[in-house]
Amino acid sequence: MVLAIRFSIYNNIYKNKTYSSFHNTTMATKSALFFSILLSFSAIAFSDNPDCVYTVYIRTGSILKAGTDSVITATLYTAAGDGIRIMDLEKWGGLMGPGYNYFERGNLDIFSGRGPCLSGPVCSLNLTSDGSGPHHGWYCNYLEVTTTGVHSPCDQQLFTVEQWLALDRSPYNLTNIQNNCPSGSGSESGRDLIRSGDPNLKLKQVV
Repeated sequence: MVLAIRFSIYNNIYKNKTYSSFHNTTMATKSALFFSILLSFSAIAFSDNPDCVYTVYIRTGSILKAGTDSVITATLYTAAGDGIRIMDLEKWGGLMGPGYNYFERGNLDIFSGRGPCLSGPVCSLNLTSDGSGPHHGWYCNYLEVTTTGVHSPCDQQLFTVEQWLALDRSPYNLTNIQNNCPSGSGSESGRDLIRSGDPNLKLKQVV
């Protein structure tokens, strides 16, 4: 059942015009990415492992100098404030193949890996660049994450970023906070805790 759900989501992604440039990659690359993700979900579906599989899609903007050489960290939170921090997305689960240059202008990059399951659906994001490398500035269009596990329902969340993570471009910040949590869920106070890095947040770090 888990595999059937994921296959449906994968197909819907390719039908969406938002991913049109990714359509132009070779069939071999598409197949390799699909089977890499499929194997991860197979390992989860047919084991007693309590972990979940997280798959992250990131679109870098097509504007001039939008790409970056910096290390990108994503922290994903539930409305309850517990979360999972992926310190280096490329190192954790880059799926684009050897020698590939992540976070370049116009790229749609895909990452997937295991991590502890959370208490609820992901609805808030802290996206951070470490500002390293010869070109640190990065313009991110969006980040989308899907989550699935043996004892967890499949979940999908889109975060529209549309912002520079840079010290030389407005808003002159290396962090972007997105909050899609339902109103009345305590998400406003949760967002303040996320922004401040409050130690009371229940974070699970995977890399």
